[in-house]
Amino acid sequence: MLTRPLIAALLAGFLSATGFAPLDWWPVTLACLAVLLHLTWHAPSLKSALLRGWVFGVGHFTLGNNWIQHAFDYQDKMPPVLGYFAVLLLALYLAVYPAIAMGLAWRFARSVKARWNEPDIAFVLAAAAAWILGEYLRGTLFTGYPWNPMGVIWVATPIAQLAAWIGTYALSGLTLLVAGALYLATQRQYRVPVVIAAALIAFGFALHPGQPVEDMTRPHVRIVQPNIGQDGVDAPDYAPRVLNKLAEWSGQPHGVPRLVVWPEGMVNYLIEDGYPREYYRQADPRWVRGRIGGLLGPQDRAMVGGNALFFAGNEVSGVGNSVWVVDPAGMLGARYDKAHLVPYGEYLPMRTLLAPLGLARLVMGDFDFLPGPGPKTLDVPGFGKSGVAICYEIIFSGQIVDRRNRPDFLFNPSNDAWFGSWGPVQHLAQARLRAIEEGLPILRATPTGISAVIDARGRLIGTVPAGQEGAIEAPLPAPLPATLFARLGNWLALIAGLASVVLAIAFRRLAR
Repeated sequence: MLTRPLIAALLAGFLSATGFAPLDWWPVTLACLAVLLHLTWHAPSLKSALLRGWVFGVGHFTLGNNWIQHAFDYQDKMPPVLGYFAVLLLALYLAVYPAIAMGLAWRFARSVKARWNEPDIAFVLAAAAAWILGEYLRGTLFTGYPWNPMGVIWVATPIAQLAAWIGTYALSGLTLLVAGALYLATQRQYRVPVVIAAALIAFGFALHPGQPVEDMTRPHVRIVQPNIGQDGVDAPDYAPRVLNKLAEWSGQPHGVPRLVVWPEGMVNYLIEDGYPREYYRQADPRWVRGRIGGLLGPQDRAMVGGNALFFAGNEVSGVGNSVWVVDPAGMLGARYDKAHLVPYGEYLPMRTLLAPLGLARLVMGDFDFLPGPGPKTLDVPGFGKSGVAICYEIIFSGQIVDRRNRPDFLFNPSNDAWFGSWGPVQHLAQARLRAIEEGLPILRATPTGISAVIDARGRLIGTVPAGQEGAIEAPLPAPLPATLFARLGNWLALIAGLASVVLAIAFRRLAR
């Protein structure tokens, strides 16, 4: 009998991950969260509530992060089978945060019991507040891993527009509130579910963004997707083959200024001057920059991704995952260095301990990547100001924009060729949520898909599907005025969490 709640929690957690892309079965996620609340309410002890929340999380994160295994298929230092263990080990850790949330909700429920000792709106509000806290901690502790916050299930619905007002973490709390309303309805408490359903319908009509309208008077952006993945990356012809394919799809200059953007790390040559001569064995950087500039008209610019070298004296100390602005003369403008690096992907933590055990980072190369200073706005003449979030930096709510120098758009070069079939679509969904939060369009360029132009309300203006080569050319979407989230950031999560707790206490006192 003791194992039945744990089996139910594991199955509910596993099925709850189907609410994210590519399946988008968000009603299933709401039902599974309602099951979790039921299991938490009926837990006989705090330890039991924590365990049920943790088991739910294990199921949820195992399915939701299954794409991570695919990254192990592209390196030869560790066997690919380790990828399955990596997914499970990560799930065992990430499950701590749902456990914390359910433990706090259970403790609140037992601190002041309702008059009839039944689940009530106060319990649901406490669970929502605890979930906000849990997701925020997941996104910040130990460098953070906020992949697939619960609120992203709404990204294809008008409800996602609330992220501009409350942010992602509070939107996840709202998701728990909706699931809690479903749970209360099963307990024949209909007043709260009716009120919440009516509010969601009203918000849906009020916030529906409608269909995007392209402003043809604006400069154009051209996003290139070469459909060249990690296969053959060690081949001698890889660098020139990639550069030729990028050039092929970059199009020709025409009367409208174009911003040509390429995916993360696709320029496999060093393009900066000033390094010792022995590092330029592949090609002269002036030739590489000239090749890029030669694709541009007089009013065009390019934003390209590659590697910068960092030196300690005459020795290389690390590598930067970087983006440059390039002009038609092949001159480099401002540079952004990725700040939020992927542990075990771009660098190996505790290298002196783990390297002797045979562990290695997943991205190939002899040097660890070094982090840049953080959000930075780059001037792109003729196109305005660009923020940059390289690859999974885009999933970090409230951490990708320099708020002292607000950009006009965000550039999100990525390499999702590592991520199987589930990872790229989930990554795109989270980028759309960032656009809504910040009120900024996002230009997303990946080598194998899904590349996209996303407007400031999170709508897809154009895409190149996964597994296809091609390009998108469209007018650069305009930014919206700074949203409430753009002004206050994740303080809104704190405000929403505290408000939920205050309301929970107020409802409990009324019940008494």
